[in-house]
Amino acid sequence: MNTEVIMLVEDNQDDATLTIDALQANHIRNKIFLAKNGVEALDYLFGQGVYEGRSPTQLPVLMLLDLKLPKVDGLEVLRRVRADEHARLIPIVILTSSNEDEDRLKAYSLGTNSYVRKPVDYDDFLRVAGQLGQYWLSVNEPPYKL
Repeated sequence: MNTEVIMLVEDNQDDATLTIDALQANHIRNKIFLAKNGVEALDYLFGQGVYEGRSPTQLPVLMLLDLKLPKVDGLEVLRRVRADEHARLIPIVILTSSNEDEDRLKAYSLGTNSYVRKPVDYDDFLRVAGQLGQYWLSVNEPPYKL
């Protein structure tokens, strides 16, 4: 089993399940950490709160980040990650249902690597999520090796 972690930040359980299923269907065997809100994602990344003691140097190889999250929204998570010296190079893909130009422009201005709208159709969702995993984990060359 691959020990590199994919962080999925998603509050909708159906979308989280679909994304995990799509990654597994595409033979992506990385451990997946699911954060259900922005606070949980930041706490995990920075080893604080309930994740105190977890080393913040153990970074995910990919973050799939929803925008519309409870507690701390996805744009704020993105801003905080990009502001952190150690975490700023994590590849982050915004995976959202938002079609707002303002959201897309803000996400890119804050440093997202990619912005993908969640397909509504089940089969399309599985295909897109699987392609994301394949690209970012198999094709893309990350700035650092974990």
